[in-house]
Amino acid sequence: QSQLVESGGGLVQPGGPLRLACVGAGISVGHYTIGWFRQAPGKGREGVACISTGGGLRHYTDSVKGRFTVSRDFANNAVYLQMDSLKPGDTAVYHCAATAYSGDFCTSASWYDTWGQGTQVTVST
Repeated sequence: QSQLVESGGGLVQPGGPLRLACVGAGISVGHYTIGWFRQAPGKGREGVACISTGGGLRHYTDSVKGRFTVSRDFANNAVYLQMDSLKPGDTAVYHCAATAYSGDFCTSASWYDTWGQGTQVTVST
């Protein structure tokens, strides 16, 4: 059974960094566009970032540009989301997901059919 497993969430102070990992189990993440999504309490799901199969194309939602970086680790079958300068508004459950879609609208959740269980990120003093 194909699964994605996220890790790296936790509690961090405003301005601090955190790195999330998305590892494939029974799925080679290098064959798919991988997206990161988040959902805060009482809010809808938001596409944060996505990366193409080769890693050459990356898209970010405006609120995280310049602060978040998505990257691939082919050797470890993983995709990372490096989050810097974190703000309280970044608090959410973060999920990664996989899709065969390879276009420019990869931050839209409707393209994705394999999802991880999520990891909680809390930015607070």
